[in-house]
Order: sequence, then structure tokens, then C-alpha cells
Amino acid sequence: MEWRDEGFVLSARPHGETAALIEVMSAAHGRHAGLVRGGISRKARPHLQPGNLLDLTWRARLPEHLGSFTFEPRGSSPALSSRLALAGVSATCALLSLTLPERDPHPGLFQQSLALIAMAGDPLFPLAYLQWERALLDDMGFGLDLSSCAVTGATEGLAYVSPTSGRAVSAAGAGEWAPRLLELPPILLGLGNGGPDEIARALGTTGWFIEHRLLASTDHALPPARARLVDAIRASA
Repeated sequence: MEWRDEGFVLSARPHGETAALIEVMSAAHGRHAGLVRGGISRKARPHLQPGNLLDLTWRARLPEHLGSFTFEPRGSSPALSSRLALAGVSATCALLSLTLPERDPHPGLFQQSLALIAMAGDPLFPLAYLQWERALLDDMGFGLDLSSCAVTGATEGLAYVSPTSGRAVSAAGAGEWAPRLLELPPILLGLGNGGPDEIARALGTTGWFIEHRLLASTDHALPPARARLVDAIRASA
């Protein structure tokens, strides 16, 4: 059993004396794990950092086996260019590792994730990351509908998101339920580029749905890498 694909590293850890157990997100095979023989060597280790793009070959005797990877490096992520870039790449890879079903292709999300990682050192990265979290929710079937108020149907004055339905709610429609609703910063409606504080607040809303919808059936909470990213975004103000 063998396949070839491109993918970027989600995680890598030592396995035995010389091998590494890596997890990648691949274009056509989704989140996939495998062994890299000699993966902890001085030559291989720099290429197996989260976010790095690889040409992959996976081999196993049977499809259900763990199998092993060989690889050729394609490019390094800009993770080390700044604290914010490192936090962004780490958060992206950690969330994909926790939320994606194993060996289930998500080609659209793969391309979006690859583009996000490539711009990790860009000043617009925080906004791109927020948009990516919305894309992750969409791709996994928990997209937010912020087009109109779930109560009144109004398209103006939207101020909240219902944690139950994922739909927008206007200030008028919220009434006494407002304290139980999630914040809807204008940036989530596509209004302006938002400053660091507004983006961080918007990530509080998308993070609620990731934690309580995507991760609800697992034993995992939001990864610490994501909290570090939100802190780094706030600190960039």
C-alpha cells in the first residue's frame, strides 16, 4: 500500500531511539500519521516542524496500519519570524490536529490552511486567522449564520450570536436574553479590518463554538497554543 501527496506537518515527536512519529495534513488524504525513520536526526528534524510543507510518500502493508513516511522538503513556514507568527502557526496546526477526523480529506480547508501559514508573518495575519477559524467551523458543519437576526429577521443592528443556533441576534431581538448570548464584534460581519482587541474578542466567539461544538465529543479543550495566539494578538495593539 502506497500513496504520494503534499502535506504540512501538524506535530512530530520522538518514537523509539531514532524515529519520529509525525502527523500531517495532506491535500488528498487528510490528517494522517506515520513514522519517519531517522526522524530525530540533525538532518531530518528541522524539516519536521509544525507548518513545514513536504512532498510525502506513505507506505504500509495494509491500509489500516500506521505505516511510514519518507519526504522531501518543499518549504519552511515563517513561524520563527516573530512571537505572533510562531503562535499563529502553532495554533493552526494544533486545532487541525484536534478537530479533523483522521484520514478524511478536506482539500478546501487544506488550501486555506496552507495559505494562512504562508502569511504568518504578515500584519494582516490576525484577521486572516479569524477568517480561517470561521472556515474551519464551516468545513466541519458548524458554520455561523450572521446574515440576519434569528429573532426578528433584521439585517441591521446585529450585536450577538446565539450559542444554540450559531445565528446572529440583533440588540432589539435579544431583549432579556442578551447576557446569555455571545458577542458579535463588527469584524465578524466583515465590517472593517478590526484592531487587535476587536479581533481577540471575535476569537472569543469563534473559540466558543470550536470548544463546545467541534471538541464537544472529545476529551480536549482549546489548545494552549491558541490562548498564546490570542494573547499575542492583544499584545500587538
